[in-house]
Amino acid sequence: MDGAEITRRSVSERHEAGLSHIPEDRHRRGLILEYTVADNLILGVQKSFAKNGVLDRDRIMEKAAEEISSFDIRPPNSILEARALSGGNQQKIVVAREMGRKFSVLLASQPTRGVDVGAIEFIHQQLLDARAQGKAILLVSAELNEVLALSDRIAVMYRGKFAGVMASPDATEEALGELMIGARKGNAA
Repeated sequence: MDGAEITRRSVSERHEAGLSHIPEDRHRRGLILEYTVADNLILGVQKSFAKNGVLDRDRIMEKAAEEISSFDIRPPNSILEARALSGGNQQKIVVAREMGRKFSVLLASQPTRGVDVGAIEFIHQQLLDARAQGKAILLVSAELNEVLALSDRIAVMYRGKFAGVMASPDATEEALGELMIGARKGNAA
């Protein structure tokens, strides 16, 4: 990333390098369902909310209030366990945490899987806003409409290799479909 090898770096070192990640499975990799909304919003950066090894609950609650407001997390209650929220609002916690960090690259894997239409639109807008700010977003999605709506360039993989890369304005469902089943070769990445 930016010319530096980060493959073997720790998660915290990757964050420091400017990488954020919205994981594919929010329950297994994005949240600790027994933790509060506030505590989930600081996962991975807890040390920056601690003084002498003790969490600063006031600062955590301030951060939670900001993110809950900015990302329209409902209900707006930072002390609820994450499991008490709908899937869309759980996903907004993950999106808020990852996009609320300083990042230059965001890996968004299936960012709208299993969420309602309102949450999908909200998350899409957050991704578009980040792109407009010059952030690099690597979107991994099985939803062809999502890929077409959000991407500048689209890379299709087939059997673990790039089958082709095309600019979004040149992409059609048919052309992408052919690449996806290996029926056509495109420009390799």
